[in-house]
Amino acid sequence: MSRRTRADHRKEVGDPKYDSPVAAKFINRLMVDGKKSTAEGIFYNALDVIEEKTGQPGLQVFNQAVQNAKPALEVKSRRVGGATYQVPIEVRPERRTALSIKWLVGFARQRNEKTMGERLATELMSASRNEGSTIKKKEDTHRMADANKAFAHYRW
Repeated sequence: MSRRTRADHRKEVGDPKYDSPVAAKFINRLMVDGKKSTAEGIFYNALDVIEEKTGQPGLQVFNQAVQNAKPALEVKSRRVGGATYQVPIEVRPERRTALSIKWLVGFARQRNEKTMGERLATELMSASRNEGSTIKKKEDTHRMADANKAFAHYRW
């Protein structure tokens, strides 16, 4: 890659049903072994389950869940003079979304419901209400950053 210019970001395309870039990223993260149509089916099935259980639009609950799961701070290891410090840094907007999607999919896979669609629906509903494993992970990340505020001056 050239050192002269920064790479341009490609335009984000939306998913087939809602034309939402965030939903498209979520489907791609959910996909296993290149089976995109299976991942789309699981995602849309989860949104249908959410609509049945809550009576709200599934995409609205999904967007709220992603929004609630976005971390504002995280820690990054910095090596200074033989010692490694956990330095709190702010999270870039693209990374915030990516982390929240990663956590939602990961914790949905660990749940005990019968199908992946049900697992995903339950995790999304709990995250939209600021509950569940995903929100706990976000709070733990913030807690770690707060505990290491003393090392913030090592940020660069």
